[in-house]
Amino acid sequence: MKLTIRTIYVLTLSFLFVFNVYAGQPYVRIQPPQPTQTEDKIEVVEVFWYGCPHCYEFEPYLEKWLENKPADVEFRRMPGVFRDSWIPHAHAFYTAEKLGVLDIIHKPLLDAIHKNKQNLFNEESLKEFFVKHGVDGDAFTEIFHSNEVETRVKQAFVMGQRYGLTGVPAIIINGKYRTGGDLAGSLPEVLPVIDSLVEQERAEINNQ
Repeated sequence: MKLTIRTIYVLTLSFLFVFNVYAGQPYVRIQPPQPTQTEDKIEVVEVFWYGCPHCYEFEPYLEKWLENKPADVEFRRMPGVFRDSWIPHAHAFYTAEKLGVLDIIHKPLLDAIHKNKQNLFNEESLKEFFVKHGVDGDAFTEIFHSNEVETRVKQAFVMGQRYGLTGVPAIIINGKYRTGGDLAGSLPEVLPVIDSLVEQERAEINNQ
């Protein structure tokens, strides 16, 4: 990215806002609602950063929720891009996704950073980590620097602004609502909020 993330972030917030209709609600309504990537299912998006300790703390709760995810719900992850220093992790996420190794990279990378205190915050260290998990180093480099991954990282940044993100982890429900530990009161309390908003979306769809 040519402009720094912080500069664009400040400028964008001048034009975007997200508000809570009723004080005390454990979520905010995204205005305007954002398009989803799932046409026939209710979309739930986790926005995260590999270096975020709260994201690591939230992971077990989210994994438990995913075990009983409703069939009409599509879950996906999106890397947060708040600062230039977060960009390598966003590239790593989309590289793993493109190479089809996200299942063997995602949780181990979180563990390596937060449990094992490994310094995995730049391309070189991330490449070494991928290689240790069976990924060809040349393939990693090629995809990491590909136009496709660069475009997806930029799109993640833009969507973060459109969602009105102020921190991670954040959960976006069907492009209409945002919640997180700060709004719900704690990380475990995020899950009932997700369920409630999913049910709200389901009822609205059924009434159409």
